[in-house]
Amino acid sequence: MKVYKTDQIRNITLIGNAGSGKTTLAEAMLFEGGVINRRGDVQSKNTVSDYHLIEQEYGNSVFSSLLYTEFNDKKINILDTPGMDDFCGGVVSSLQVTGLGLMVINTANGIEAGTESAGRHAENSKTPLIFVFNHLDHENAHFEQAVEQAKARFGNKVTVVQYPVETGAGFNTIIDVLKMKMYKYGPNGGKPEVLEIPASEIEKAEELHNQLVEVAAENEESLMELYFEKGTLTEDEMRKGMKMGMVHRDLFPVFCTAAKKNIGVHRLLEFICNIAPAPSEVPMRATTQGKEVVMNENKPTSLFVFKTSLESHVGEITYFKVMSGKVTEGKDLINTKNGAKERISQIFVTAGKNRIAVPEMVAGDIGCTVKLKETKFNQTLCDKELDVIFAPIKFPDPKFRVAVKAVSETDDEKVGEILHRIKDEDPTYLVNYSKELKQLIVEGQGEYHINTLKWYFDHVHKIPIEFKAPKIPYRETITKAAQADYRHKKQSGGAGQFGEVHMIIEPIDDGTAPHADFKLNGKEFKLSIRDTQEYPLQWGGKLTFCNCIVGGSIDARFMPAILKGIMEKMEEGPLTGSYARDIRVYVYDGKMHPVDSNEISFKLAGRNAFSMAFKNAGPKILEPIYDLDVWVPGERMGDVMSDLQGRRALIMGMGSEKGFEKISARVPLKEMNKYSTSLSSLTGGRGIFNMKFSGYEKVPQEVQDELLAAYAAEQKEE
Repeated sequence: MKVYKTDQIRNITLIGNAGSGKTTLAEAMLFEGGVINRRGDVQSKNTVSDYHLIEQEYGNSVFSSLLYTEFNDKKINILDTPGMDDFCGGVVSSLQVTGLGLMVINTANGIEAGTESAGRHAENSKTPLIFVFNHLDHENAHFEQAVEQAKARFGNKVTVVQYPVETGAGFNTIIDVLKMKMYKYGPNGGKPEVLEIPASEIEKAEELHNQLVEVAAENEESLMELYFEKGTLTEDEMRKGMKMGMVHRDLFPVFCTAAKKNIGVHRLLEFICNIAPAPSEVPMRATTQGKEVVMNENKPTSLFVFKTSLESHVGEITYFKVMSGKVTEGKDLINTKNGAKERISQIFVTAGKNRIAVPEMVAGDIGCTVKLKETKFNQTLCDKELDVIFAPIKFPDPKFRVAVKAVSETDDEKVGEILHRIKDEDPTYLVNYSKELKQLIVEGQGEYHINTLKWYFDHVHKIPIEFKAPKIPYRETITKAAQADYRHKKQSGGAGQFGEVHMIIEPIDDGTAPHADFKLNGKEFKLSIRDTQEYPLQWGGKLTFCNCIVGGSIDARFMPAILKGIMEKMEEGPLTGSYARDIRVYVYDGKMHPVDSNEISFKLAGRNAFSMAFKNAGPKILEPIYDLDVWVPGERMGDVMSDLQGRRALIMGMGSEKGFEKISARVPLKEMNKYSTSLSSLTGGRGIFNMKFSGYEKVPQEVQDELLAAYAAEQKEE
């Protein structure tokens, strides 16, 4: 395979709803370019991109697949991405390394939930788009209706370049208003017959042509002047204006295809080669240091790793984009994140699982290599003198969380290791062992995304696992002052144990200083505060420890042991075993024994005195509260509001944003289990939301009673 120069390369990402035909379109593109000699189909499980066993079983793309085709002396790198938003990681990473997105739309269904979510990802990455209206041979295809839906959702930037003469089973002819020609396809598609536009279509074609000329002229001042002067533009002038409009996302051209019959694909590839931006015409990825890198093959070499994957019999495959210079076999580069030296032993262009070795790749090209030791996704490899780090890809926040546990405890460690390897392949998974909850928590993009993990454990690793609802990280605190004293005494031959501690505890209210006077249970306490230490707690809140000992009733050397006992109980609160917070402790009296007193005695005395006082201090359980923003179609607003109210949500505001109704609320984390699934069900997959931790608030009394009863039952079982 020849080495293509930067201006001969085009990088595109196929995006759109599941079932829109992205994988089938990719097959046709590879066939047109001669990369494959027979087109596969999804039903037969023989397509180039959906080659993983899980994809063939699901019938949907799960991973992004790197493909390529060669057309008109250009190399087109194609990233075929999943259509379900649960697997949006592949969409996000692919859009970050290509210069163009092909938004594939099932014309029989119009604008679907996956179309909208793909559009949001493209908008976030500022990626230019071509709209490909596919399945025009379907009996329910409605081209003009689908275009109107696209304009309603994405604006009047959606501009018709092609339209079908007829849709349905008879679809075989396309009018192209850029070239002002009619393309007629045979039963097997492929290269069309180019004809003049018939009289019956000329008026419509000229009207759409004039609209396209105006849009092209709007993107360049000199073109606008030419347009005013001549009243039209040449095809080359239109190409120039369209390219500028596409790069700035001011123009989304519309093309027509029936990918399964290979109709319209040849002309689409022509347009991509002629008008789509080359890598050097796309804004360069920023670096974390603010250094500027030029996409030029004569500059020092740099690669950005956007994906890693594991394949049997091959090991780890590292996918990269050449950002500058050129990469050759045997080249040594530095990983600028960890300083590791990596040798690029082989370079491959890929078409799914088929890899072809090439001697080099130049700036702008996309490929892969194997056997790198210290390099993962989102990392940079470059020549030593360049020393840059490209800005990492930012993935969407997770929307669904579960606790994962091996059915057999002996497999727990293996499960953790496997999950961390899977996370390297799909960074939209977050894996964390919570010491507080004593659970392995996995977060993902949705319930389907999480359930995919179980498929891997069942079919690949053969380890049974189970999912459970994650525990809630409650906190415990107090609402009033209380006093307690505790004597620890143990005598059983030899050295004994003795320690007695008297203390008062009270809640910490912001801005209040320690008190010296208390009246509790009819008794007055006057304290002499000798020393105050404040301890911020890693789980939030604080503990203030006041030493009020006078007259040497407790030796100063035992005060750290008392504090340690209190802190142990703060880590395992007296009510439910949750962390305690925001408490001030006054140790004001106690007793020692000249022989039997030691640190363990005072630690236990302090711990038990604190626990007794806590239970008499109006203890309350606090729950985590999240700020929630939900975007929903207007017609589903009532259903979503009712659902939120059933989740103890406090509605904070409502408004409109980008064609959706927006609800802002505060909601307890406890009530948000499986919310992404519920919202998807209520809105037909179109609703989206994000959550951000806000703080802790007291739970209602009935909820506290439930939690106390559940904890008591759990302790009894143990």
